[in-house]
Amino acid sequence: MADVGIFGPDSVVWRLHADPVMLVGGLRALLVQGLEPRAMAAVDQHSRFREDPWGRLARTTEFVLSTTYGDTARAEAAAARVRAVHERIHGVDPVTGREYRATDADLLLWIHAVEVESFLLAYRSFAGQLSRDDGDRYVREMGRVAEMVELPSAMVPRSEGDLRDYLRSVRGLQVTPAARDGLRVILFPPMQLAYRPLWAIPTTAAIAILPGYARRMYRLPWIPGAAIPVRAGVFALSRALNVLRPSPPPIREAWERVSIASGADEGHGAG
Repeated sequence: MADVGIFGPDSVVWRLHADPVMLVGGLRALLVQGLEPRAMAAVDQHSRFREDPWGRLARTTEFVLSTTYGDTARAEAAAARVRAVHERIHGVDPVTGREYRATDADLLLWIHAVEVESFLLAYRSFAGQLSRDDGDRYVREMGRVAEMVELPSAMVPRSEGDLRDYLRSVRGLQVTPAARDGLRVILFPPMQLAYRPLWAIPTTAAIAILPGYARRMYRLPWIPGAAIPVRAGVFALSRALNVLRPSPPPIREAWERVSIASGADEGHGAG
């Protein structure tokens, strides 16, 4: 039997993470995550996000694709690399004066919960409908990845209700100087001038689905009702990309393994 990884083709995770609007969800997650001062201090003090934003985005994308579509060994190796990096990250947030470690359970929960919420919201806003049951399934499935990077099982959200309750309970968010730098890097990363209008599409979409408090904290101007045309335009573009763009290699490889497994099953049945 081919190894289809920790989720498999019947999972909600496979369905959502194949969609191009996950880029919008990822950008939204970075902006919201940056409002936690200790989390942003860790990024500021232990990464080169200003100098190499594309490298940071590529590493995050690789982790998501590996844990979603890789075989079990590849998913576990990706999680092991993250755990090893986390062990080296610790310091003091200069704004709050609080110590942090990347292994702190409350920080792991914050990063995980915001990511899951952002992917769900991006899909529902720009890709298609998702039932409440499938939303709960997605939250449960993604809990597997959270546990692989050592978020204690008892703290992992198991439903969208759990996710909402946790996010509503979070206090102490603020825009630190590092968070402000993070916003600038996301909106204006180094790139050729000709590509900037294209980059404005996912960044505007991410701003459209930010929580109201986050837009206010970042002082991002927003016109009431602007989300409607943004959603219509991004929905049309993302549906076109689903048809026209080739799937990333990890997704193609995953479906090839599924095809091999299906062929083997049919062969056993015929025998």
